[in-house]
Amino acid sequence: MTKPVPSVCVSYPANGSSTTSNEMGMRAMQERAYEKRGEQYLLIKSPPASGKSRALMFIALDKLHNQGLKQAIIVVPEKSIGSSFADEPLSKFGFWADWTVAPRWNLCNAPGGDDGKVGSVRSFLDSDDQILVCTHATFRFAVDKFGIEAFDDRLIAVDEFHHVSANPDNKLGAHLGAMIARDKLHVVAMTGSYFRGDTEAVLGPEDEAKFETVTYTYYEQLSGYTYLKTLDIGYFFYSGSYADDLLKVLEPDEKTILHIPNVNSRESTKDKHREVEHILDALGEWQGTDADTGFQLIKRPDGRVLRVADLVDDEAAKRERVSAALKDPGQKNNRDHVDIIIALGMAKEGFDWIWCEHALTVGYRSSLTEIVQIIGRATRDAKGKTHSRFTNLIAEPDASEEAVKEAVNDTLKAIAASLLMEQVLTPKFEFKPKVATNTAQEGFDYGEGGFDPEKCNVGFNDDSGKFQIEIKGLTQPKSPEASRICENDLNEVIIAFVQDKTTIERGLFDEELVPEELTQVRMGKIVQSKFPELDAEDQEAVRQHAVAALNFTQQAKQTLLGDDPEAQANTAFVTGVRQFAMNVRDLDIDLIDRINPFSEAYAILAKTMSEESLKQVAAVIEAKKIKLSPEEARDLAKRALKFKQERGVLPSLSSSDAWEKKMAEGVAFLARMKQEAMNAQ
Repeated sequence: MTKPVPSVCVSYPANGSSTTSNEMGMRAMQERAYEKRGEQYLLIKSPPASGKSRALMFIALDKLHNQGLKQAIIVVPEKSIGSSFADEPLSKFGFWADWTVAPRWNLCNAPGGDDGKVGSVRSFLDSDDQILVCTHATFRFAVDKFGIEAFDDRLIAVDEFHHVSANPDNKLGAHLGAMIARDKLHVVAMTGSYFRGDTEAVLGPEDEAKFETVTYTYYEQLSGYTYLKTLDIGYFFYSGSYADDLLKVLEPDEKTILHIPNVNSRESTKDKHREVEHILDALGEWQGTDADTGFQLIKRPDGRVLRVADLVDDEAAKRERVSAALKDPGQKNNRDHVDIIIALGMAKEGFDWIWCEHALTVGYRSSLTEIVQIIGRATRDAKGKTHSRFTNLIAEPDASEEAVKEAVNDTLKAIAASLLMEQVLTPKFEFKPKVATNTAQEGFDYGEGGFDPEKCNVGFNDDSGKFQIEIKGLTQPKSPEASRICENDLNEVIIAFVQDKTTIERGLFDEELVPEELTQVRMGKIVQSKFPELDAEDQEAVRQHAVAALNFTQQAKQTLLGDDPEAQANTAFVTGVRQFAMNVRDLDIDLIDRINPFSEAYAILAKTMSEESLKQVAAVIEAKKIKLSPEEARDLAKRALKFKQERGVLPSLSSSDAWEKKMAEGVAFLARMKQEAMNAQ
């Protein structure tokens, strides 16, 4: 029996701004990126469908014609994405040049393997032609063979940049790191998700500091659409076979991409073809195969015939035929071309079907990055498409202990993905310290109605898509790097936090948890490890801003949800943030630190997962629970020292305040360790 979990529902004004072009044919994100075209190292963080490919064309042409670079090499993760960089008549829309790639230099279209294509890269480097498109793999092999010096004085543009990693074992990351260290080329990096599912850093801190960042948020993108106005994110639990319950989640009248589970996953029946057949049978009566496209024709009980694209079929000829039909440019604007796409590993990154209204994924996928990419399939703007949603269908734990452990991991990962997407899809926060003598700070626009400190601490600027919030006791960043992180990269900090298994396990299931253990100690540790170059005060500023952003989102969700699981779907997220801020007249950072960031996620689980399954999950977590570690004790002792500096006394073990008592336990733990070491000597 499936049980709906209330998703976060974000409403967007649909003002058309992100789809309107300027006199040079540039949309809002492209214009913002083009303003930074003179930067040697440029990182563009922008969601799917925002126009990153064309933004790169504008920038690359300027670098080739006006900045003295010899050539531009566009590097994409897979051959299918190479089509995004095909010829574009940019001058037709007002730009001063066209984008043209000679057919022989689009290696994504060339036959044969990477060995032959590496030779083509050499020929290109020796030629007078200016633009080449190839895959990440071809580029890696070419650098291996010719060395980084061969690429001097050229632009390297890397699409889907999250494939890069600072880990030395990542060859693409190692090559780029060496090129940046040599400092004789330009790099434009583009991604819709600047993080990796394996929690590895994309770039090392010293390399990342060299990049100028252009950020265009999901909220800006979706707010500027013409048609799409709401987006839901949610997950469902099921028991037994997912195919039996699928139609309780899948609405056949919605244009849907359904990703079935990997054959090695717990959710899979291990027979993917039988699963597809089961899904087709559940949808209706099979009528045959369309002769032109290879789509399956399924007659619904109401007489309507669904056109279903099966991308799971192992027979290459059939799958390629279906895939080619989906890419047919003549059908791009035909809403009736296909109704449902069933896929396993395809139809994710770079796949463009503007009509998709529902991205339905069975089982937790390999990474948060993959989840973001899948959600991006449903966030295209199309005429008549006002609502879209992402659903993650997850198996409840069963009785065997090993299966329960695996299910717990999947559940925690799904919750982490949900928390992440809530941050990504909602407006940005801009935090300021509260100044008691001012009713409004200079340069701080609180939007319509102004700011009344007697009533609330928050304003919302519809133009910038930002919540602007005053918080008493907030530490502000001092250095430019810390300011940049607070402005653009809080989500990367939050991602690391919600992906930390110990953090999310304790936040959800430890009844004795003191919230500050998460918000201060564990978040503080994550900030220190991610940004070791920042001083202690700037690290604390980043920590406070990240905790505030996460907890504001969660408390807004609670304000909307209340006791009614159905309430949230009809209420704008913006309203929830305003309500929360108005309910707390004098926001301060200590209050925000005292909120468990996972409490609302647990409230959803408690309402929707069966009581037996919830107990099993809690039991697995409890069995893994460990006592205070020396490292945690040292972190607590540091907080205790700050406590003493502020109040003149150390925290007390007998305090009625749970956080003060916890800090005192850390001090006592270290004292015992020291005494035991002395005794041993």
